[in-house]
Amino acid sequence: LAAVKSLARQAARARSTVLLTGETGTWKELFAQAIHNASDRGARPFVAIHCGAIPRELVESELFGYAGGAFTGARRGGRPGKLELAQGGTVFLDEIGDMPTEMQVKLLRFLQSGEICRIGEHRPFSVDVRVIAATNVNLERKVRERAFREDLFYRLNVLPIVVPALRDRGNDVALLAEHFLGRF
Repeated sequence: LAAVKSLARQAARARSTVLLTGETGTWKELFAQAIHNASDRGARPFVAIHCGAIPRELVESELFGYAGGAFTGARRGGRPGKLELAQGGTVFLDEIGDMPTEMQVKLLRFLQSGEICRIGEHRPFSVDVRVIAATNVNLERKVRERAFREDLFYRLNVLPIVVPALRDRGNDVALLAEHFLGRF
């Protein structure tokens, strides 16, 4: 775990995308938040998006936002997306392996250009956001199975960090037990 924390500190000083991998329950979001907090973006927003929890039809509007009247039920003035709300900060894309394949193309375009376009608008605009993604699935296998875009995988996997499972953390279990006993 000390080696993983050292990698996270290095990632905080960099500007590249980070891909956190590990089993469910290894606190990948905690690592993402720590990387953000220790970075030069730490005072700016940290916006977490659980890619597997958003209904397939709403992923695009959640990420990119929409213009007023873009679709039935849209707010009159539109709504900014999570990428726009994180301006100057960090977006944490949790469970990126669950992102629908049609949205992977749009995310890749954003990562390449730094521009987004709200649904119903035609002019893209720049957004300065750092991306940290996380998954509990083997993305390399999903790439081989053609269930995840290879180019997106390589764009996200610039600074890979594998968070070890709790059972592999040795003395951490005892430390955590003491912490939670004292807290509760």
